[in-house]
Amino acid sequence: MDRTSQLVVFALDDQRYALRLSAVDRVARMVHVTALPKAPDIVTGVVNVQGRIVPVVNMRRRFGLPERPAPSLTDRLVLAHTTRRPVALVADAVSGVLEYPAEEIVETERIVPDVGYIEGVAKLKDGLILIHNLDQFLSLEEEGQLEQALSPA
Repeated sequence: MDRTSQLVVFALDDQRYALRLSAVDRVARMVHVTALPKAPDIVTGVVNVQGRIVPVVNMRRRFGLPERPAPSLTDRLVLAHTTRRPVALVADAVSGVLEYPAEEIVETERIVPDVGYIEGVAKLKDGLILIHNLDQFLSLEEEGQLEQALSPA
């Protein structure tokens, strides 16, 4: 039986990344992000998604990529969820869903151990796609800071 992984593929600069489709709720256009005092550095603020306050994660900061001066109207928000909370990830572009043979995904542990938030790499003819595990994206310390920042005073 052929097993495939369904991945939502998005880009930051020229690098492609992915999340498992099961972790993604939808993709939306960029909206105004409200600053969230006392949030961890990786969280740029919050957005209102159908009455729910959702933290916006800046993946550029997590990956050590250069910051852009301001979000663009062409940017996308990947609305996803961890086991603990909904999150919004800012992406330059979202290219869609890719079905990839599960047995061909190289586990990160076989390449570079202890990179918790990257669970694997998909090798394509035109480059690599890093597959992320949202449940390990925020450290325990960042998760605690975010919980405090989101709780009412």
